[in-house]
Amino acid sequence: MADIRYFLSIFIRRLPYFLLLAATISAISVIVAVSLPPAYVSRTRLIVEASQIPDQLAPSMVQMPGAERLQIIEQRLLTRPNLLDIARNLNVLENQSKLTPDEIVSAMQARTTVRRTAGRDAATLMEISFEARTPQLAAGVLNEYLKLIQQSDISLRQARAGQTLDFFQTEVTRLAKEMQEQSEKILIFKNENLDALPDGLDFSQSQRAAMQERLEETEREIFQLRSQRQQLLTIFKEGAPVGTSTIPATENETLLAKVKSELASALLLYSETNPKVKLLQARVAQLEGAVQAERASVGSASQPGETANPALNLQLAEIDTRISTLENQRQGLEEKIATLTDVIDRTPSNAIQLEEMQRVYKNLEDQSNAAVDRLAQATTGERIEILSRGERISIIEQPAIPNLPTKPNRIKIAGGGTFMGIALGLGLVVLLEFLNRAPRRPEDIIKKLGVWPMAAIPYTRTRRELYVQRSIKVAITLLILVGGPIAVWAVHEFYLPLDLLADKVMNKLGVRW
Repeated sequence: MADIRYFLSIFIRRLPYFLLLAATISAISVIVAVSLPPAYVSRTRLIVEASQIPDQLAPSMVQMPGAERLQIIEQRLLTRPNLLDIARNLNVLENQSKLTPDEIVSAMQARTTVRRTAGRDAATLMEISFEARTPQLAAGVLNEYLKLIQQSDISLRQARAGQTLDFFQTEVTRLAKEMQEQSEKILIFKNENLDALPDGLDFSQSQRAAMQERLEETEREIFQLRSQRQQLLTIFKEGAPVGTSTIPATENETLLAKVKSELASALLLYSETNPKVKLLQARVAQLEGAVQAERASVGSASQPGETANPALNLQLAEIDTRISTLENQRQGLEEKIATLTDVIDRTPSNAIQLEEMQRVYKNLEDQSNAAVDRLAQATTGERIEILSRGERISIIEQPAIPNLPTKPNRIKIAGGGTFMGIALGLGLVVLLEFLNRAPRRPEDIIKKLGVWPMAAIPYTRTRRELYVQRSIKVAITLLILVGGPIAVWAVHEFYLPLDLLADKVMNKLGVRW
């Protein structure tokens, strides 16, 4: 009980401070609540509608969640140029000509409220409200907002669809150019390696095998002809009788055979001493010497293949001609086989390079086909956006002109201000007492000095002192209770209206009452 009396005495002692703060704030709140002009709030509601054409038939090129789309539109809507244009065109703010652009933007943003609602398996909605000093201004500003939203939404979707279309058009053109360049590279490579392409490998191998067989046959024929020539020369040197060899007899050999036949017939009729027989024997000896001389001339001939036998020389020349022809054929076959071998050896590396070039071309072709398909989809998507058949923002509640002012809530402002003034007054009293450390009770002396006093003698005032002290307190209280509100009212009327001051503060803070 003593503590309650003590704290009550402290409160009475600090009453002027409490009244000063509480009365001033209460007076300000009451004057502001009374003097604030009425405010009208108009609202509009928007919804994000799904595409009118199913995505299975023609997918849209603008795939954007509704909440993200509304957020982008909100940020574009509340930009500085848009707010300044609307405020200046409609003269939204009071005494707007005296405000700076920054103050106009802050005031427009403070008066604009945007709420978005979205959820899983739920429609995406946006509610926009604007507060103005007249109903017409509130609805007018919202109508301007709606125009900007619709224009921004259409331009956003059409711009994205157009950018997608431009991208795929550029991509198709680029891929077509790269395909043409790659095809030209392939054509140049094939022309440069026309004889060593993979398609002709089997033909080259079969052709080389056939030429190798012909080369073997040619070498076999050359060997046989050379053996035959050597055999003819050997037979001629050994003096084989005429008719026993395939070598044709010379003139002397023929004549020698004829003379020997006549000699044999003569010996049947005459004796060896007969002059005719002796003549024939001499003739035979002469012809035999001539034949031996012809055969001996084969080994000592000036040129290879020439003998003293004209028939043999003719046969040898024929054999040499055939050998020379076959040698030329063999040389040509060897050159062709070497060329084909080089072609066959180069074919695998050419096949790898050609396969790599064709694989690059095939990849480009696949990319080009995919780009062409997407280009067709992008063209359809752009057409959908131009005709506004895709996902769009629709207005489900048009801005209405309010009949009654929505704000301010004068009772709430006055009551809240009064309560805050009382709370701040009490807080000031507590703060002053907390800062005052002087001892005023025996308990304070014990806490400060640690000494238990024998007795505490209070200060006793006379009646005159009590009368003067109470008179002063009453005067101060009346002065605060009457003078404080009057001073606030005088400031409001003759210096700066409190409602304008409150409006500026709220614009700075970006809030409304």
